[in-house]
Amino acid sequence: MRALIVVDMLKDFIYEKGTLYGGKKFEKIIPIIQEKIEEARQRGNVVIFLADAHAEDDMEFKSFPPHCIKGRWGSEIIDELDVGKGDYVISKARYSGFYNTNLEAVLKKHNITAADVVGVSTSICVMDTVGGLRNRDIKVRVFKEAVADFDEEFHEYALKRMKRIYKAEIE
Repeated sequence: MRALIVVDMLKDFIYEKGTLYGGKKFEKIIPIIQEKIEEARQRGNVVIFLADAHAEDDMEFKSFPPHCIKGRWGSEIIDELDVGKGDYVISKARYSGFYNTNLEAVLKKHNITAADVVGVSTSICVMDTVGGLRNRDIKVRVFKEAVADFDEEFHEYALKRMKRIYKAEIE
């Protein structure tokens, strides 16, 4: 079974008034992700939204400005992406979608052996989640037109690293 994992398509990253707005390149991937979600649902694949949800005093705020604080506007999935009945929304407080979450249990429940990954940020949460998938022997495909990063150089590096090190298919 295959899953689509949508990483951190949240208001604080995607919308201009968000705390860590990634710019137009983040907005540009929205329609592509909408298509990927629709395709996944049509194929009967599991759709999983990973969502940063930090405590107000999260240690991550020593590296980044406070963002995606649990229960606040910025931690919400963007309006353009509908969470469907049967989809999963998994809150996370670290870069990897596996750290202190039930992502692994959801993947096991549905016997997931392959995953498509889209979202932001390529060199941070996307790459760390892809690493976690590969560490669990799940085949991974990353749609390069459906991921974006704050830094274009890091974006390109992350795509190369996921391909070379994690053996992810970059399409």
